Amino acid sequence: MEKNSKALLSDLINMVMADGKINVSELEFIQKIARRMEISNQEVIDLFENPQPSQILFSEVERITHFYKLMLVMNVDNETHEKEVIALKNFGLKMGIRSVVADQILRKMDQYDNKLVPAEELLKIFKIYYN
Repeated sequence: MEKNSKALLSDLINMVMADGKINVSELEFIQKIARRMEISNQEVIDLFENPQPSQILFSEVERITHFYKLMLVMNVDNETHEKEVIALKNFGLKMGIRSVVADQILRKMDQYDNKLVPAEELLKIFKIYYN
């Protein structure tokens, strides 16, 4: 599981680096997720220098959860850059998530404080396109 955790964390790192910079709130978010995954700060630093390749996520729950984490890290600095949106959509496509779903979620984000779409709203969007 550690290799998979590092690959998932690497995806988050790549997401925050999409706009060419990282700020304190993004770094703190990455470190918080890493602690939950029992990945040390040194390992996080190593992943910034040498990110692991993305892993294939087989279950729908894994893909939705990971996509949601990517959305959270994209918005943690309260800024959404075009390069981050492109990166989010590319990650989504790799996970089998249609671009139209990402667009719908991005529009929905603007309706909520801190752009945090509640999980139940996110699931509603996925159900529209995947059921």
